[in-house]
Amino acid sequence: MGKKLAHFSLVCSIILFVIASAVYANLRNLDEVVWQKRAIEAEKAAKAAYNPNPMEVANHLNHHVRLAMEGRNSTRRDLQKYNGPCMATNPIDQCWRCDPNWAKNRMKLADCVLGFGRHTTGGKGGKIYVVTDPSDNDLVNPKVGTLRHAVVQTEPLWIIFAHDMVIRLSEELIMTSDKTIDARGAQVHIVNGAGITMQFVHNVIIHNLHIRDIKPGNGGMIRSSMDHYGFRSRSDGDGLVIFGSTNIWIDHVSMSNCVDGLIDVIQGSTAVTISNCHFTHHNDVMLFGASDSYQKDEIMQVTVAFNHFGQGLVQRMPRCRWGFIHIVNNDYTHWLMYPIGGSSHPTLLSQGNRFIAPPNPNAKEVTHRNFASEAEWKTWNWKSEGDLMMNGAFFKQSGDPNHVFNFPDLIAPQKGESVNSITKFAGHLNCAEHQPC
Repeated sequence: MGKKLAHFSLVCSIILFVIASAVYANLRNLDEVVWQKRAIEAEKAAKAAYNPNPMEVANHLNHHVRLAMEGRNSTRRDLQKYNGPCMATNPIDQCWRCDPNWAKNRMKLADCVLGFGRHTTGGKGGKIYVVTDPSDNDLVNPKVGTLRHAVVQTEPLWIIFAHDMVIRLSEELIMTSDKTIDARGAQVHIVNGAGITMQFVHNVIIHNLHIRDIKPGNGGMIRSSMDHYGFRSRSDGDGLVIFGSTNIWIDHVSMSNCVDGLIDVIQGSTAVTISNCHFTHHNDVMLFGASDSYQKDEIMQVTVAFNHFGQGLVQRMPRCRWGFIHIVNNDYTHWLMYPIGGSSHPTLLSQGNRFIAPPNPNAKEVTHRNFASEAEWKTWNWKSEGDLMMNGAFFKQSGDPNHVFNFPDLIAPQKGESVNSITKFAGHLNCAEHQPC
């Protein structure tokens, strides 16, 4: 009798194992179908968002910077905490920051983006979703009131926070399209857990967060939308991943000390603006294009504007492959190896930045192309215009910029001498209701 029961139990176990394996395989197949469909839709969105005249976008931004700087002559960064009246020092900030009623008109922010991400509206026109709970305990059926529950909803949402909170993401936070994460009015820290992933989505704004000490996730079953959850492999430990996504705006985010990169823009992403951010204490800061073999990244167009690259940074601010990168009016006050690198012939326009080289005599060059031979990189179009080079910094130009960067009625950038003022309030802002931010 005992042997029969044992045999019966073994047979049942085998049957259950076979059934479970079949179910798991079926789920994986369905998961692949979902992501393949999203990838196809994302590629179409990227082609639609791509601007065949990138200098028109650069010209438009430089025009607004010049308008914003009219009447200003400040070139000194006040390193002490600023407690004076509202002083918006660049055109994005001037669009919204000095309005004491910003909290009643949060969605005005979506009208303020410039650069390649200038058509991003995030959750504008949707409902306000208030995050009340900092927990992240259920990855498949997230609790109402949590950030994870907010970002997987189907409809456009403008996501705000009820109070200060520290959020430790158990696994990567997978966003859906048409969302704004707006942390104005609260101190919101994404720390000591996984990061935020924008994969095959469009129209996302991330604003006024602290993101630091991000670790790799273990993966597992994670919800990516209201109608889908599936298996995710281990995440890398990036702060923000923009993967095959379009119309993305990252603004006034303070970031540091992630295991991998702070921001990755990869896999055919385009129409991206990264502005007014403060980056510190990190090695590989930003990666634009993850592979020399992924030629679809030629569609990539990214604006990096009004950011402060600060203490404890080493390299990749950014490191570029393929695509067109406009780096304008940023303050590079620290680096250990190099600030701007690349391979696979990206087109790079550096305008009106300040580069302060470190004491190391071997780290004075702004540009880094050691991934290619000189015969190869000499054909890449990299141009510096109006940049301020300090402490021996130098930018090695290449290619034929007179051809690539030619544009009717070209507007010169605001020169690097103005960057102290332009980037004065980079990073997280301390905003209080009924007061200018």
